[in-house]
Amino acid sequence: MSALKSRHFNADIYKSEFEYLPDFHIFNTVGLMENLNDIRTGRHCVFMLHVHLVFVTRYRRGVFTKEILDELQIIFSGVCKDFEAELVEFDGEDDHVHLLVAYPPKIAVSHLVNSLKGVSSRLIRKRDFPSIRRKLWGKSLWSPSYFAGSCGAPLSALKQYIESQRAPN
Repeated sequence: MSALKSRHFNADIYKSEFEYLPDFHIFNTVGLMENLNDIRTGRHCVFMLHVHLVFVTRYRRGVFTKEILDELQIIFSGVCKDFEAELVEFDGEDDHVHLLVAYPPKIAVSHLVNSLKGVSSRLIRKRDFPSIRRKLWGKSLWSPSYFAGSCGAPLSALKQYIESQRAPN
């Protein structure tokens, strides 16, 4: 496996090491991880990064059907794989979609979003769905803006964790 490719963290290898750590910081104190297997590793880092993305259709027009949403899920999943990311969850309504993506730290969220929106717009418009053809014109499917929110422990838990650290004397 390439050193650049991220891999899932094998918790079994490290369980014996965790037993000797009182209040194993990230896992017990803050409770960031529900499952150790969600942690991934790169060449020089251990990470678990998730982003919640929301894309809105151009002019907030209600153009999506179940068939289009199913097609979008397949497209988004493929783009994520190209970025060595994973589409963890996906759903939407007639005028917007929500994505939960696990991604490696080497990826800029803006680059991932640009590809997700660009590729999906191009492929969906190529399919010439009637609901889209009737309500949208031009080549755009998405509004130029998007929402991106980081996912993890609540800020209050992180603040409490950092405040509880014992500084050396």
